[in-house]
Amino acid sequence: MRKSSRWAQSSVSAILGGGMASRYYERGIPRPMSSNGAGTAGTKIQSEDTRDGEAIGSNETLASRWGLRGKKGKSIQDNPLMTAFARLRGDLSGVRNINTFDAPSLLHPFLQVIRSSSTSASITSLAVVAITKFFSYNILNVNSPRMPVGMQLLSAAITHCRFEASDSSADEIVLLRILKLMEGMLSRPEGRLLGDDSVCDMMETGLSMCCQARLSEVLRRSAEMAMINMCQVIFAQLKRLPIETEAPQEDPSSPIEARDIKMEPQLDGLTVASRRSTELGADAAGANSRASSENSTDPLNETVKVLPEATILTKVSSTDEILPYGILSIRELFRVLIDLLDPHNRQHTDNMRVMALRIIDVALEVAGPAIANHPSLAHYAKDDLCRHIFQLVRSENAPLLNGSLRVAGTLLATCRRVLKLQQELFLSYLVACLHPRIDIPSEPGIDPSLYEGVPQAPKLVKPQPSGGTSSGRSTPVPVKDRQKLGMEGGSRKPETREAMVESIGTLVRIPSFMVELFVNYDCEVDRADMCEDMIGLLSRNAFPDSATWSTTNVPPLCLDALLAFVQHLADRLHQEGASRSTQTVEKLREQRSRKRIIIRGASRFNENAKGGIAFLASNGIIKDAEDPVLIAKFLKGTSRISKKVLGDFISKKSNEQILKSFIGNFDFDNKRIDEALREVLGSFRLPGESQLIERIVTVFSEKYCASSVPDVPANSEAAFVLTYAIIMLNTDLYNPNVKASNRMKLEDFARNLRGVNDKQDFAPEYLQAIYNAIKSNEIILPEEHDNKHAFDYAWKELLMKTEDSGDLMLCNDNTFDAEMFRATWKPIIATLSYVFVSASDDAVFHRVVTGFDQCAQIAARYGITDAFDRVVYCLSIVSTLATEKPSNTSLNTEVQAGKKSVMVSELAVKLGRDFRAQLAMVVLFRVLSGNEATISTSWLYVVRILINLFNNSLIPAMSGVFDEDLAAIPIKPPSRSIDRDARAADGGLLSAFTSYLSSYATDDPPEPSDEELENTLRLPTASTKILVSSLLSQLPEESSPIVVVKPERPSSGTPRLNGQKTNRLPPEYAPGTIYALEVATIVALRDDEVVAAVGESLLGALQSIIRNARNLHPFVVSRAVYYLLSLLQAAYKHDFMRTPVVLHAISSLDQDIIDQCSLPIAAGLGKCVITTSPLGMEVTNSPDFWSILERLQESKDVAEKCFEILSTITTPESTVITADNYEAAINLANNFSTAGSIGQKQEQLRDRAARQGREKSLPKAQENPTVLRGVRAINIIRNLTSRIPHFISQSHLERNEAWAAYWSPIFRALSTQCLNPCRRIRYQATSSLQRCLLSPDLPSPDHNEWTAIFGEVLFPLIDRLLKPESYQLDPLGMSETRVHAGTLLCKIFLHYLVLLSEWDGMLDLWLRILDVLDRMMNSGQGEALEEAIPENLKNILLVMADGGYLKREEGERLWEETRRRLRRFLPMLIEEIFPDEKEKKKPNEAAEGKGVENKAAATAAVQPATGDSADKADEKGPAAEEAGRAEIKTQS
Repeated sequence: MRKSSRWAQSSVSAILGGGMASRYYERGIPRPMSSNGAGTAGTKIQSEDTRDGEAIGSNETLASRWGLRGKKGKSIQDNPLMTAFARLRGDLSGVRNINTFDAPSLLHPFLQVIRSSSTSASITSLAVVAITKFFSYNILNVNSPRMPVGMQLLSAAITHCRFEASDSSADEIVLLRILKLMEGMLSRPEGRLLGDDSVCDMMETGLSMCCQARLSEVLRRSAEMAMINMCQVIFAQLKRLPIETEAPQEDPSSPIEARDIKMEPQLDGLTVASRRSTELGADAAGANSRASSENSTDPLNETVKVLPEATILTKVSSTDEILPYGILSIRELFRVLIDLLDPHNRQHTDNMRVMALRIIDVALEVAGPAIANHPSLAHYAKDDLCRHIFQLVRSENAPLLNGSLRVAGTLLATCRRVLKLQQELFLSYLVACLHPRIDIPSEPGIDPSLYEGVPQAPKLVKPQPSGGTSSGRSTPVPVKDRQKLGMEGGSRKPETREAMVESIGTLVRIPSFMVELFVNYDCEVDRADMCEDMIGLLSRNAFPDSATWSTTNVPPLCLDALLAFVQHLADRLHQEGASRSTQTVEKLREQRSRKRIIIRGASRFNENAKGGIAFLASNGIIKDAEDPVLIAKFLKGTSRISKKVLGDFISKKSNEQILKSFIGNFDFDNKRIDEALREVLGSFRLPGESQLIERIVTVFSEKYCASSVPDVPANSEAAFVLTYAIIMLNTDLYNPNVKASNRMKLEDFARNLRGVNDKQDFAPEYLQAIYNAIKSNEIILPEEHDNKHAFDYAWKELLMKTEDSGDLMLCNDNTFDAEMFRATWKPIIATLSYVFVSASDDAVFHRVVTGFDQCAQIAARYGITDAFDRVVYCLSIVSTLATEKPSNTSLNTEVQAGKKSVMVSELAVKLGRDFRAQLAMVVLFRVLSGNEATISTSWLYVVRILINLFNNSLIPAMSGVFDEDLAAIPIKPPSRSIDRDARAADGGLLSAFTSYLSSYATDDPPEPSDEELENTLRLPTASTKILVSSLLSQLPEESSPIVVVKPERPSSGTPRLNGQKTNRLPPEYAPGTIYALEVATIVALRDDEVVAAVGESLLGALQSIIRNARNLHPFVVSRAVYYLLSLLQAAYKHDFMRTPVVLHAISSLDQDIIDQCSLPIAAGLGKCVITTSPLGMEVTNSPDFWSILERLQESKDVAEKCFEILSTITTPESTVITADNYEAAINLANNFSTAGSIGQKQEQLRDRAARQGREKSLPKAQENPTVLRGVRAINIIRNLTSRIPHFISQSHLERNEAWAAYWSPIFRALSTQCLNPCRRIRYQATSSLQRCLLSPDLPSPDHNEWTAIFGEVLFPLIDRLLKPESYQLDPLGMSETRVHAGTLLCKIFLHYLVLLSEWDGMLDLWLRILDVLDRMMNSGQGEALEEAIPENLKNILLVMADGGYLKREEGERLWEETRRRLRRFLPMLIEEIFPDEKEKKKPNEAAEGKGVENKAAATAAVQPATGDSADKADEKGPAAEEAGRAEIKTQS
C-alpha cells in the first residue's frame, strides 16, 4: 500500500500505529485484548458511535481520503484503512499467543481493504492472500475467539468485494484468489461455522463467475473447479444433517424461513457478486452510486461503503447466535443448479448447463442417497431435475448430452429409490433410441440357430396411438416432433449412441440394478418390462453389425454389460440369508403371469372390445364379465388399452352402465367443472359422433352434480350445457383450421351460456377462470398433441402417478435371481454363442467361456432346464461334434507313437486343428460336470458327441457299471495299424505332406502325416477326463454280489426263409449307438433327480429300439432291453414310466429275439423284483412279466436265473405275491416241474443198468439241474398254500368262490405233476398233494366247496393214473404211484369224516369212493393195489362203525349200499370186519380188541405226517426218497 501513489502523503507514524490507543478511548469502545491482557476478546462493541466514527463513516471522508490532507488538524494517516492496520499492529504488540486473539479484530483491516472500492486489484489481492495465509498457518482456526463471527464477516467481504479496475489479468487474479479463499474456507473445519446466508453468498458468487461470458475461459474453468470442490464439502454436510420430519410442500421455496435465502447468480455479465442484501455488506445504493468513478470497474459488486470496525462488530454482536449452514442453503443451492438446466430458458446457454451438470453430478456422487432421504431435496430431484435432464438427453450437443447422461446415471445410481417412474421414462427412451429394428445379418459359417432369441424390437410399453381421422379435438404430431418428445426413439448420431450405451453399462454394472428393474417393472402390471428390454437392447447391440450405425466401441461395451449382469448373478448364486420369503417370490410370479394375461387381453380388447373382456373374464382378471362395476374398474385402472377403442366402447348405448361405473370411479369433490372434465377426457378419447358425445356428457354432468362441489352449476342440465360449451371452446381455440382472429373470445363463451344456469347466468369470474384455464392449457391426450403440451401433460401425469406407485423396492440378495434369469436367458446365451463363433481374440474367448460357464451354473442352480439345454446345444454346435450323421470310420488308422496308441481319423484331425471346437468341447464337458440333473432335451446333442468320440476311439469304453450283467461294448477294428516306431531310423520325417482327407477315393487308405498325427495328439485330454469322471463319479456304489454270466455276442449267420437263404443283409453293427445308450442310461440312473430330468427321453429311445428290434442288430436290442429294465427299476415312481407298457414291449418281441436277448432280460427282471418295493409288486402283477418268464424258462441259459426270480418272489418274506399274480406263479412253477420230466430218461437208463448190474456208472436223475428245479418248484407250489387264508380274507368274492379260486390252481398243478414221467418229481408231487389236502386251512364249516377235493382232485387223478398211457410213462414206478393215490383217497376221507358226516352228499361221495376203489382193485396192474385197498377199506369201515357213522341196522341206506358194493369186489370183507354176534361171542371179544388196534392204526393213518419229509427228500436225495416211500407204505 505504501508503494501505491495514493499513499505518498501517508505518514510513518500512522503506518507504525501512532495514536492508535487514543482512538479506542476517544470512541469509548472496549478494545479487544489477548488472553493475558486486561480486556477480553469476546467483549461486545457498543452500538453508539463517536464523532470520529461519524466522520469516518461519512461519504465525504471516503471520497477524499486518498489524496487530501486531513481536516481540523488531522493528518492523512488517519484515513480508515491505514488506521485499521495501525490499530491491529498496536493490539498485536502485546499478544503472546496469536491463537487467542479476537478473530473479527484480526480480520477487520483486511476486510476493509477487500470491501473498499478504491483499492487496486493488487492491493485487494494482497489482502486476500494474507487472509489465506492466516488459515494456512493456523493463525485462524476453529478454536479462535469469536471465529463464527469472523467467518461471517469474511464471507460477506469476499462476496461483496470491489476494487478499481486495472488490467483484466490482474483483476482475474483477484477473483482466482477469492475463489481459492472461498474453497479453503469451506474445506477447512472452520467452514462448518458458516451460516446459511454466508454459504449462499459464496455459492452465488462462484456461480456468477462460472456463468460470466466476459470472463476468460481459464477463470470460468477455475471457478467451475472451485465450485465442484465447494459443493463436495457442502453436500457432504448433508449426510450429517437430521432428516426432515415434515413432508415438503408443493413448492419447497414457499416456507417463510426459505424466502430470505434466495440465490440469483449474475448471468448478464455486469457483476459476479451476490445480489443478496445483508447487514454485513451494508451499502446504500445511493451512496454506492455517488462513490463510483468512471475509471473503476465492478468485478464483484457495486461500491461498498467502508464502515468502521465498531459499527460492523456492533451489528454482528447484536444479531442472534449464528447457526451452521444446513438444509436451507443446501436446498437453495440445489434449486439454483437445477434451474440452470432449464432447456426452455434462453438466458441459460449450453455451457452454463454443462457446468451445472458437472456440479450436480458431484453433488449426487457425494450425497445422492442423502438427497433422496430429505423430502424437500427429493422433490427437486423427482420433478425439476428429472424433467430438465430427460429433455437435455435429446440434445445433439455432445458435451450437453454426455453431461446429461452422466448426471442421469448418477441420479439413478444414488436416488433411484424415489425415482421409480422417472427411471422407467428415462430407460424407455434409451431403449427406444438404441434398439435397432433390423434383422441380424446372416454370416457364412455361423448357424442362425445359435442366436435365436435375440429380440428384434423392445416390448411395447403402451399401445400405439389410436388411429383414425382427426375430429378437430386433437392435433396430430409429426414423427420428427414425436421423436424429440421421446415418445419414439428416432435416429441418433453414432457418438450419441455410444454415450447412451456407456450410460446404460454404468447402471447395469451396479450389482442390484437389473434385479430391481425386474422386480419393480417387469413384475408389475402397469409397468414396462424394463429388465427384459434392457437385456434385449444389450444383446442386440453386442452383435458386430451394430457398429455400422453406432461406433466400433458399442458391441464390446454391450458385451461387457451383459457379462457384468451374468457375473452379478453368479456372485449371488450361493448367497445365503435372503431376507424375503418364498411368498414374496410366488407373489411376483403371479404378478408376472397376471401381467402377461392383461397384455394379451388388452391387445384383444384393442381389436375387439367384447372379445377382450371375455378373454380377461375367462382368465380371472375380471371376476364377472356381466358386472359393469368390475369392467369399469379394470378399464380405468389399466393403461394398456387404446384410448380411442375405450371411448368408442363405453359410449355405446349397450354399455351405458359401464359408462356410469367408469365415470363413477372419478373423484370430482372440490374441483371446478373444467378440471373434472380434463381429468375424465384424459382417460379416453372422445368419440366423433355427437350422439356418443352427448351420452358421455350426460353421465359426466350427473356425476359432477352429485359430487361435493360448489353450487355452480345449479343442476345437471346446466352442467351438461356448460360441459358441452367447454368442449366446443377447447376445439375452437386449438383447431388449426380456425384463424386466430376467428377464435372464440371470453365474451363469446359467456354469451353462449346466458341463462342456462337454472335460467340465470354463470358468474363472470367463474366463466373467466374456465376460459383462462382452457386457453392456457388445452384439454389433450398426450400421444396426440404437440411435444411441449404433451410433455408437460405427461410429466404432470407421471408426478401424480408417483404418489400411488410408491418407492422403488431395493434388492440386494438373490431372492429374485431365478425368475429374472428365467425371463432373460435367451438373448444372453444367443449373444455369447454368436460372439464365441465370430471372435478371434483370446481375451474375448476367455470372457465368453466364463459367461457360458456362469450361465450354466445359474441355470443348474435354479433348475432352469431350458436355459441349460440351450447352453449345451450352442456349445455342441460350436464343437462340430454334434453332427446328426456319425462320422466316417472306415479309414481309421491306429498309430503306435511311442508308448501311446492313437486312433487317427478324419474327425480327430479336424478337431485337433480347430481351437474353437476344442475349447467348446472342454467348456461343454465342464458345464455338464455335476449338472446332469438339469439337462433335458439337449441330451440328443451330448449323445451325438459321445457317439462320434467313441466311434473314433477318442474316449474309452465304459466299464465297471454294467459289468455284472453285460459284456463290454466291442468297437470296430481299424482299417489299418501302423507302428511308427518300427520305421527305419534313416527315414526321418515324411518327405512330403500327404493329404489324409483328400484320398478317400483310393483303394488303400493314406497314411496320416506327422502333422496330422501331431494334431490328433494335441486333442485336449482334459475333455475326455472331465466327461468320464463327471459321469462315473455320480454312479451309486454297487453293493450286490457280482454274478458272472455268459456275455452275449452279436448273432452271426444269414437268416433263412422257407429253408432258403435270403438276400437281406443283417443289420449293421454300430458300437457308437450302444455306447450312447449306455452313457445315457448311466447318467440317467445316477439319482432320482436326474431320472426325472432325462428319464422320459431315454425311455422313448429305448422303446423305439425295441419296437424296431427286427431291423436292428441283436446286440443293440439286447442292450436296449437291459437298459430299459434298469431304467424301469430307477424311474418306476415317475409319471412317464409305465411298467405294464415296458413289460408288454418286451413280451411282444418275437421268440427268436427273446432267445437272443434272454440273458439281459433275465438279469434286468431279476433286479426289478429283487426287492419288496412297489416296483416288484407292479411288475409281478403284470401278465406280461409271467409271460416273459415262461418264454425264458424254456432257454437253458437263463432257466436257472428265471427260477431264482421265482424263488425270490415266492419266499415267505416276500410280499409281491398277491391274489392277482398268485395263479401265474403257480403256473410258472408247474412249468418248471413239467420241464423236469426229462429226468425220466435217466431213471429208465438207471433201471435198465440196475438190472444189468451197472447202476453206479450212470448219473442219478436227482443230480440233473432241471430235475432239481422241478422238485423245488413242487415245494414252491406247496408253500404258496400258506398265503391262501390271507387271500380269502381279503377277497371281494363270496367265501365259497374265493376258496375255489385260490385252492384249485394248487390242486391242478400238483395233480398234473403226480403224473410227471419223472419218478422223483412224481413222488414229491404226491407227498405235497397229501400235505395240502390235509391242511387245516382247507376245510370250512361255512361252505361245502372244499368237498370238491374229491370230485375235482382225487377222482380225476386216479382216473388218469388208471389209464394205460399213464402207466406206460413209467411202468416200474407208476404202480407205486397208484397205490399212493388210493391210500391218499382213503386217508383224506377218514380225515374229513366228521365234516363229511354233516354234508348231505356224503352217501354219494362214499359210494363213488367205493366205485373208484373197485376200479383200482380190478385194474389188474399189480398185487400192491390188491393188498393196499382192502386194508384201507377195513380201516375206514372200522372208524365209521365205531364213530356211529355206519349203523348196521336194517333199512339204514348207508349200511345197505356199503354192504352191497363191497360184496361186488370184496365179498368177504364185511364178514371179516362184522361177524355174526350170536355164533361168535368169544371171538367177538377178540375181534373187539383187534378192532381197537385197527381203530388206532386208522387214526394214525388219518393224522398228517410230521416233519417236512418232502423237503428233506429234496436235500438228502435218494435216501430221503426211500424214506418217503417207506412212510407212505407204513401209513398204508
